[in-house]
Amino acid sequence: MQQSSSLHVAIVMDGNGRWAARRGVPRVAGHRAGAEAVRRVVEAAPELGIAALTLYAFSADNWKRPAPEVAALMRLFARYLRSESVRLRAHDVRLEVVGRRDRLPAQLAAAITLAERVTASGSRLRLRLAVDYSARWAIRAGAILPDVDLLIRTGGEQRLSDFLLWECAYAELYFSDTMWPDFGAADLARALADFQARERRFGGLPHRLPKGAIA
Repeated sequence: MQQSSSLHVAIVMDGNGRWAARRGVPRVAGHRAGAEAVRRVVEAAPELGIAALTLYAFSADNWKRPAPEVAALMRLFARYLRSESVRLRAHDVRLEVVGRRDRLPAQLAAAITLAERVTASGSRLRLRLAVDYSARWAIRAGAILPDVDLLIRTGGEQRLSDFLLWECAYAELYFSDTMWPDFGAADLARALADFQARERRFGGLPHRLPKGAIA
């Protein structure tokens, strides 16, 4: 696979709840399994030529979920940040959390600040976690990120759900039926292989057209 040192991939991590429901376990078990999938994908990303990876962890609309589930997610985020910071630093990964912070629990906000400080020197992969994130809010606030090359959504749904709307203006879209907790390095590689096979025109013409062809 052709690799790019500037490739920005974004993922809507969907399907934790349905994964849990199919197994007859609490939804929080799906979120815990989803955290393991994050580790697998983050470790695989640099080897596949990804320079920046943005993961949709918690949308601004997710506050509408039942309070116990939201509280469990906030604790899971904080625990993940505390436990993974050293590992991320060892793998030369720089972590950044994007989205609003004024509505987050103090414990989570502190964990974010510490994780960002611990991993600030990372240069192999720029990892962004979108927490309490809304693309509409980000556009209004001017919190714009670099353009996305490939947007992946797991879990079978086919929509952006207010994620990186500005940045995905020319992104290639890839939808996977795999639930996020089951997503791994092989799934990511398949998505990238599909992306590399596409012809990106950005409104222009391809570099080479067959003789007599009309784009």
